[in-house]
Amino acid sequence: MRNLSLSTLGPLAALILLVVLGASLNANFLSAGNITNVLARSAFIGMIAVGMTFVITSGGLDLSVGSMAAFIAGMMILAMNAMLPTLGIGVPLVLAGMAVALGVGLLAGLANGLLITRAGIEPFIVTLGTMGIFRSLVTWIADGGTLSLDFEARQFYRPVYYGGIFGITWPILVFAVVAVLGELAMRHTRFGRYCEAIGSNDRVARYSAVKVERVQLMTYVALGVLVGLATILYVPRLGSASGSTGLLWELEAIAAVIIGGTALKGGYGRVWGTVVGVLILSLIDNILNLADLVSPYLNGAIQGVIIVLAVVLQRGKSSAEGR
Repeated sequence: MRNLSLSTLGPLAALILLVVLGASLNANFLSAGNITNVLARSAFIGMIAVGMTFVITSGGLDLSVGSMAAFIAGMMILAMNAMLPTLGIGVPLVLAGMAVALGVGLLAGLANGLLITRAGIEPFIVTLGTMGIFRSLVTWIADGGTLSLDFEARQFYRPVYYGGIFGITWPILVFAVVAVLGELAMRHTRFGRYCEAIGSNDRVARYSAVKVERVQLMTYVALGVLVGLATILYVPRLGSASGSTGLLWELEAIAAVIIGGTALKGGYGRVWGTVVGVLILSLIDNILNLADLVSPYLNGAIQGVIIVLAVVLQRGKSSAEGR
């Protein structure tokens, strides 16, 4: 019964209440189309948030994921357009674009990780800097406009977002797989235990023969790859990238992680809680749009308030346990 704490039941209770509220405000809320739309939109942030869970659990932070997604999308589109005359419209072109996205994501995560673990720069400073670098680069490459995928290539690529099996689209299916693998990694592997040990006390972890820098580097690399994976599924939705792509994704990902019960200061992570946090944020956004309660321009403000409240609740819980 000790595991059934407020921090465990709180997010689940909030999710249930939001479902009830949404159903009472709009009859279309529980329709198959709306549910599929909410889950598909949750998938991009969800995959990134799973990776962010490991980063935060190990005591780190990454503010660059939204800008990284924009940069990856831009590089992917440029590469596919450049390879189009050689590969033509077809599966090889899409696979090549996917490989570019994953490769750029890996390198971007590696760059963040090396600056943090090897150069010894604080994660906040490093990722704040790369956040500006990635978004500026894609804006510069697009000359302040938009990078667009070739129309025929976009049409061929569209099923990666809109297609699926058994009525479930690919973004939802991939997000589900990532979430399950993330929860297994956090709870049943040495990597997950090492992340919690490092976030709790990196000095003790080092004395326990944990390779702290290597584990931390792996969390940033994994996050970069997951940003690349999310981008692969996002690009066919619009077929373009610009300086505004992925705007505030870092805020949503961090908010989902904190709402789900992962300790902001590190030492404890909960991937399934992160999934619940992602759904909570998506449902709030969906309810506000369906019910037309407030301006959509205030969504960022609402997410900011949620982050602050989640951290306050975490500190209150820690203070109570300290007594």
